[in-house]
Amino acid sequence: MMDMRVPLKIAEPVPVQDRLQRPLRELRMSVIDRCNFRCSYCMPADSLHGRGVFLPLEKLLTDHEIETLVRAFVHLGVRKVRITGGEPLLRPGLPALIQQLAAIRGLEDIALTTNGVMLPRLAEDLAEAGLGRITVSLDTLDEEVLAHMSGGRARLDDILAGIAAAESAGFEHLKINTVVQRGVNDHTIMSLLDHFRGTPHRVRLIEYMDVGNSNHWSEHDVVPNADWVSTIGQRWPIRPLNSANPAETARRYEYLDGQGEIGFISSISQPFCGGCTRARVTADGQFYTCLFSNHGTNLMPLIRQDENPQELVSRIAAVWADRSDRYSERRGQVGRERQKVEMYRLGG
Repeated sequence: MMDMRVPLKIAEPVPVQDRLQRPLRELRMSVIDRCNFRCSYCMPADSLHGRGVFLPLEKLLTDHEIETLVRAFVHLGVRKVRITGGEPLLRPGLPALIQQLAAIRGLEDIALTTNGVMLPRLAEDLAEAGLGRITVSLDTLDEEVLAHMSGGRARLDDILAGIAAAESAGFEHLKINTVVQRGVNDHTIMSLLDHFRGTPHRVRLIEYMDVGNSNHWSEHDVVPNADWVSTIGQRWPIRPLNSANPAETARRYEYLDGQGEIGFISSISQPFCGGCTRARVTADGQFYTCLFSNHGTNLMPLIRQDENPQELVSRIAAVWADRSDRYSERRGQVGRERQKVEMYRLGG
C-alpha cells in the first residue's frame, strides 16, 4: 500500500476539460455523511426510518487519503476546495486535515460549509490551520420555523453564536446560505435580509432543489429568485454586479445604499450548467460530476490500494473528459423519477 503521507510524484500538471469544454477548477470534498440536523430539504428525519444509513468510520477516507485525492485534483486544474458533509465539523480532527490541505502547492482557496453550531469550539483552530472562508447555512431567524425545518434540532442562538465565533476568529466576510421553500420559510426572508444588511456578510437565497430522492421536492414549492429580486428591490433598491467568473453559482446584487450584497442561486429557474467547473467526492471516495448525479466512480481502490498515484490522476481525468452533465438545463426532459444521490452524501 502506498504511503499516503508522501506527496504525489507524477508528471507536470495537465488541466483537463469535459466534452462541453468546461475545465475542472473546483472540488467539493465531503468529509463525513453524518449531521446533527435533519433539514427537510437535505436529510429529512422521516426518510431515514430509523435505519443505520451512515458510513461506518472505517469506510471514510483518512486525512492522508483525502490529501492524496486533493493533490490529484489540483494536478488536473482544481484551485478551490470546499469542505462539506453532512456536517463537516463532526469529523474528528478537522483542523489537522485543513492544515494538510493548506500545504498543497497550487491550491489557492479552502472553504467550508457548516450549520455553524460547533464553530464556537473550532473557529479559531480552523483559522490557524489555514481555512480561508466559511459559509453558514441559516434558513430563517424565526425559531419555530427553524425548528421545523431542521427536524427539531436547530436553535437560533447556537447558530448566531457560531457566526459570532467565526467573526472573532477573523472570518470577516461570511456567506449565509438560505434555502427558500414556499409556504415554509418564504415569509421570513425579508427579516433575515434585514438582519444582515449593513454587515460584511452576504446572504445567498437558494431555490429549493430536487437533489436526492427523499426531500419530497415539488416545483410548486420553489420561489423563483426573480420574484425576490423584485420584492427586495421594492424595499431596498438593488442593482446587479458583473462577474468575470462564468463558473460562479450566485448572481450577485448590491444595495444601492451601500449596505452590502445579496446572492441568488437559481438552479431551477436560471440554470448555470454551462459554466459548471465543480467536481464532488463523497466521504468514501465516490467521484460525481454533477450535484444531480445518479451514479459515480469509486476512487477508493485507487487511493487506498494502488501504489501508482498516476493511475488515480488518469482515472479522474478520464471521467471528467467524458462528462457532459447539464441536468438543470434538461430537468423537464430527463424526468423526476430518476434516482439521485442524497444531498447529505454529496455536500450540496
